[in-house]
This record gives sequence, structure tokens and C-alpha cells, in this order.
Amino acid sequence: MKKMKTFFLNGEEYCTLEAFNLSELIAYFNYNSSLLVLEYNNFICTKITWHKTFIKDKDKIEIVTIVGGG
Repeated sequence: MKKMKTFFLNGEEYCTLEAFNLSELIAYFNYNSSLLVLEYNNFICTKITWHKTFIKDKDKIEIVTIVGGG
């Protein structure tokens, strides 16, 4: 039996039974991966580790998108 996991994304609480990694989370929420900085449990997480970092119960994820302008 799968255990329900709760995680926080940009301050919003989400619950899931599925196992997924940060790359899948970014794709699910339709973020442009080339224009963001991802903080995972208070540490900046490099893009190279996203595919092997799986969401666990009580994780805190902050995604900041980069916007250019002039």
C-alpha cells in the first residue's frame, strides 16, 4: 500500500501517492526549465540532479522563474 506524501511548492501544500522527481514536477506544472532556479529544502538544486532527486514527505520546494525585460 502506498503512503500519502505531503510536499510544499512555493508555499502551497500538495499531496500525492505517486513517486516522482524534480524534473517530472517541473514538467507537470509546465515550468520552462531553462528559466528557473529551484530551491529544494533550503538548498539550491542544480539541474543535473533534478532527475535523481525524488520528492519525499514534508519536502519544501521553491521555484523562482527568471524574467527578462528592458
